Amino acid sequence: MLLWSTFVNHHARARRAVCLGLVALACSGLGLVAPSEAQAQAQAPRFMVMASTTSTEQSGLFAHLLPAFKQASGIDVRVVALGTGQALDTARRGDADVVFVHDQAAEEKFVAEGFGLKRQAVMYNDFILVGPKADPVGVKGRDIAQALGKLAASKDGFVSRGDKSGTHAAELRYWRTAGVDVAANKPAGYAECGCGMGPALNIAASKNAYVLTDRGTWLNFKNRGDLAVLVEGDQRLFNQYGVMVVNPAKHAHVKADLAQAFVDWVVSPAGQASIAAYKIGGEQLFFPNAKP
Repeated sequence: MLLWSTFVNHHARARRAVCLGLVALACSGLGLVAPSEAQAQAQAPRFMVMASTTSTEQSGLFAHLLPAFKQASGIDVRVVALGTGQALDTARRGDADVVFVHDQAAEEKFVAEGFGLKRQAVMYNDFILVGPKADPVGVKGRDIAQALGKLAASKDGFVSRGDKSGTHAAELRYWRTAGVDVAANKPAGYAECGCGMGPALNIAASKNAYVLTDRGTWLNFKNRGDLAVLVEGDQRLFNQYGVMVVNPAKHAHVKADLAQAFVDWVVSPAGQASIAAYKIGGEQLFFPNAKP
């Protein structure tokens, strides 16, 4: 009896499996979707790709901000963190749906070329010059041009990101303000790493060298070694961030609706409040300034 019962149960399960297979096949032939597949499609997460600068990622901002956006919208954001120049190039190729970066001149050019829709300001913080606490060059103060002029005249180490990022673009502007053309004549201690902000800080810490960084990444950076903030407070160190939807007229596959949902949220009171709420050790990293 036991053997017969086992045979009957196995036969019944086999018939059910065949029936379900026939139903799925019939639905497929009629252009319909089997119930299990329809449920899977309904439950599939909506997502978009954001090309952004390493500072927003390595400062920890996105780990704080994007879960709040997903809770509000149900949309996942997959971040490609690069230097600003590389992030904009990624978007030009159609490999991103939205861009969140910090080089206003490059962003406005991106929009003027038709690759991005309206650029919107989101938030700001500032750049700082960090270096050895002993400050052998004597750069400490508020004047970034004066500090870089002293560095150019010395042989002390300076780590440049050298990656066409927003931070690198700002650094080059400050060297020019100091009357130094690093492209034509690099100072003795000047070294380019072609890397993100975190790795650049790690190199500076290991070599006890000077480096320009955004404040957000610095506050989240743990491997400081003997480095300290030496130059801050110069108005020229202002660091503005902007966001743009990639133009679907250039790349039809761009998820412009999801990208616009993110832009609308991040400049809304809820998104701006979330940015302001991100702090490390009680210190706010970014300051929202979206225009109504």
